[in-house]
Amino acid sequence: MLTTFTLLVVTGGALRLALGWGLHRRYQLDLSVPQALAGAIVMLAGLPDILKPLSFPLPLGLTLGLLFPDLLFRRD
Repeated sequence: MLTTFTLLVVTGGALRLALGWGLHRRYQLDLSVPQALAGAIVMLAGLPDILKPLSFPLPLGLTLGLLFPDLLFRRD
C-alpha cells in the first residue's frame, strides 16, 4: 500500500516531467530552478504551520516531486 506522501511525490514528478516535456517540445524551453532556491522552497514546505514565515499552499510531497530533479542535477 502506498502512502499519501509517496503518491504526492510521484504525482509531482509526473507533473514536472509532463510540463518540462511540453515546454521543450513547443517552445524549446528547459524548466529549471537553482539548487539553492529549490532547497529553500522544500525547506519552507517542510516546516510546521506555526513556524512558516509565509503561507505555502503545496504539501511537502508534491513540492519534493516537482523540485527533485533540480535538487539532484546541476544545470549550467
